[in-house]
Amino acid sequence: MLQSGDTAPPFSLPDADMEIFDLASMAGKHHVVLYFYPRDRTPGCTLQAADFSDHEDDFARHGCIVVGVSPDDCLTHAEFRDEEGLSIRLLSDTDKEVCRLYGVWQQKEVDGVKKMGVRRSTFIIDKQGTIRHAFHDVAPRGHAAAVFELVKKLEADNAE
Repeated sequence: MLQSGDTAPPFSLPDADMEIFDLASMAGKHHVVLYFYPRDRTPGCTLQAADFSDHEDDFARHGCIVVGVSPDDCLTHAEFRDEEGLSIRLLSDTDKEVCRLYGVWQQKEVDGVKKMGVRRSTFIIDKQGTIRHAFHDVAPRGHAAAVFELVKKLEADNAE
């Protein structure tokens, strides 16, 4: 399980428009909020994506971009984005390679049934590619605001 202080594993994934997002290309330019969520269109995932989208400009003012990752395909992401009016980039990890790389593809028990799924997690990655904060089993409500406060502090610390 990746934790604060670890180097963020590099990856490239397609977004809802099938354009490639490459984490390594953000180095030296942007902080990245990388959040993993189970599935498009579920209540918690919709709330989380909407909250991050609503605050996207605030994150951008502090040198940060927000990207969400789930195993859904690009078309599903595009429909979800358009239906909900989302502005953040949603990345498609259909083979779950990046979910495994970040340790969020795990066995979960739902109603007594064990199955594999995405553990809702968020990583705040600084401009040098270091994970500064790692959150697991995230509750969607209020999460974007809490993450934003940490990003503001991160940018302020960099300015000193």
